[in-house]
Amino acid sequence: MLEEASELIGLQVYTPSGIFLGNVNNLVIDLDNKRVDGLFIGETNPLLVEESKAVNLPFRWIGAVGDVILLKYFPKRVTTKKPVKI
Repeated sequence: MLEEASELIGLQVYTPSGIFLGNVNNLVIDLDNKRVDGLFIGETNPLLVEESKAVNLPFRWIGAVGDVILLKYFPKRVTTKKPVKI
């Protein structure tokens, strides 16, 4: 069991389907409410995130934390391209 939020840093993160997303590089903290708002993943799996860009995962997407972090939600693919309007 985690005793400090900083113990999340370095853990591997997996999507709900078991695909490796990346490692936690940092935490996004809400200082006013003294809580972790999200996880910052610096280098991501290029199959999931366009150009392996960094992502900030909202804490509500986390399903379980142990030796690894399992997400309960992650989009099929993260892209920076804007959708074409027809």
